[in-house]
Amino acid sequence: MRLGVLDVGSNTVHLLVVDAHRGAHPTPMSSEKSVLRLAEQLDGSGTLGREGADQLVRAVAASKAAAQRLGCEDLMAFATSAVREAGNAAEVLDRVRAETGVDLRVLTGEDEARYTFLAVRRWYGWSAGRLLCLDIGGGSLELAVGVDEEPEGAFSVPLGAGRLTRTRFRHDPPTRSEVRETTEWLAEQLAPVAKKIRRVGAPDRVVATSKTFRTLARLTGAAPSSAGPRARRVLTDAGLRQLIAFISRMSAADLAELEGVSASRAHQLVAGALVAEATMRALSLDELEICPWALREGVILRRLDHTNGSDLDTPPDRTRRTGDTGRTGRHGARWS
Repeated sequence: MRLGVLDVGSNTVHLLVVDAHRGAHPTPMSSEKSVLRLAEQLDGSGTLGREGADQLVRAVAASKAAAQRLGCEDLMAFATSAVREAGNAAEVLDRVRAETGVDLRVLTGEDEARYTFLAVRRWYGWSAGRLLCLDIGGGSLELAVGVDEEPEGAFSVPLGAGRLTRTRFRHDPPTRSEVRETTEWLAEQLAPVAKKIRRVGAPDRVVATSKTFRTLARLTGAAPSSAGPRARRVLTDAGLRQLIAFISRMSAADLAELEGVSASRAHQLVAGALVAEATMRALSLDELEICPWALREGVILRRLDHTNGSDLDTPPDRTRRTGDTGRTGRHGARWS
């Protein structure tokens, strides 16, 4: 079965096409991205403007056409924090469906954490013991911990790299006072969730996913992507501190020139590094291992766990949580 997964995030719209068979690892065939930076197009009231909505519709339509051209039998489309938090999310989602025929589903932050955790568990297997999984996105930070495929604790906090860049930094590069104040503020924000995670129990393995963590690991000496997904990559607290001292003095344009840093994300690299450092400090972590699988792979794996489309609806014993996005309740994800 050829499956398309369309991920509408805070920064990009990403179409991943895989050969997927139940019981087997999905094999990537094609990957296409377009930069939208939807989160940056929310106005002061949190509404996605006409131009942003137009761009989203065009990107989804183009992704659908690409999926059809590549022979996808199914297209699973979901959106994360940028669309989830838009005051007019339901209106935008209805327009996407009406003009493209794509039913764009909204994931809660907790769902993002759960699907990412599933992907990490499948990558490392049961021998990894209790896993602690961290993921920095554009709008939020997801954390999940547990010994099974369903985490014992799944959390989402609004500490994404893009969000912090917009709300905490007024200069490029940020001033020393902005970096210092943001570091102190992050410690306060992370203390409650760190306490909840510690209550679950000490992890046997700590894993990080997402482009932000991969980039930070690469800049501190981890193997390049050309080494393949099986190469062991780590991010240490010592390496991260040294990196922050270096990159916090560089402009976004200069950061974009560094190997492994994409131009579309360079402007939020410092904020992402500060979130990573604060999270490691709050949880007393010396080292993180980088996992190549993340949210998209988790969504695919959950889809493959079901034998037919009717099984994709929310199980009757699990109530769909829509409290953090009541405006979009009927657009909630189907793959739990």
